[in-house]
Amino acid sequence: MAYSKLVKPESAELIHLTVLRSEQLSAHWIRVTLGGGEIEKFRPMGFDQWFRLFLPIGGDAGLDRVPAKANKVFGYLKFLRIPDGERPVMRNYSVRAYRAATADAGAEIDVDFVLHGSAADGTAGPASRWAETCRPGEHVLIIDEGLTFNPQRGTDRVLLVGDETALPAIASISASLPSDAAGLAIIEVPTREDALSFPHPAGLEVVWIVRPHEAAPGSLALETLGRTALPEAPFHAYAAGEQALASGVRKHLVGERGVDKNAVSFCGYWKIGAASPASKAAREAAAEPLA
Repeated sequence: MAYSKLVKPESAELIHLTVLRSEQLSAHWIRVTLGGGEIEKFRPMGFDQWFRLFLPIGGDAGLDRVPAKANKVFGYLKFLRIPDGERPVMRNYSVRAYRAATADAGAEIDVDFVLHGSAADGTAGPASRWAETCRPGEHVLIIDEGLTFNPQRGTDRVLLVGDETALPAIASISASLPSDAAGLAIIEVPTREDALSFPHPAGLEVVWIVRPHEAAPGSLALETLGRTALPEAPFHAYAAGEQALASGVRKHLVGERGVDKNAVSFCGYWKIGAASPASKAAREAAAEPLA
């Protein structure tokens, strides 16, 4: 049975949000909590819900110029016409957690950032630098993109594979699963400190792999999968992180382990050697069916 690779959001409009607070989780993780603004327009979907995040590197004036459909081809071309120095940085991030409004507080979205380099010594990328230095009250924009994780209804066994950039999505998927769900999560991180624990069903085994500095990101997670028994079928697999890891997991499962391609969701967040995460065009190309 074939079904959509992606679950589209209810709305893909621009949503203005405000930084509420930030918290250093570990040497390589910062959590930024967003809310205020137009948070009431956001519709939480759980699982690996992701969005385009526009960061005001050149000030709020750049945010005001972001076109309504900046995540689509023609809107993105308009976005690129915003002058350098004023044009916001656009990156893709997962909703780590969503908290609905209460009588005492508005709704909130947690976004976890992997830190690369340091803002202090100038080695951080623009998104990492923003996460380190942002202050409450700063404005951002998001466009909801929905879900990549799309199992067949009733499937409660999972295989989750990713590097550190996929940890927020894997943690959110785990929180969205029924309490009696079962399966395996394989997560590769650069240091033991970055293995941030997260709530998950008792039947979900979590395997952490600490990557030596000389190893290519994602390579050890893929090697571990190759020698690991799969969950009992039927199960749904999810792979995310470095592009070669995400596509490699799918090729291994479908090509070598005989898993139905429709039972595998995957997403390449970034590519080794590229200055920014894989483009949407690259992501869509990677999602094409195997020959």
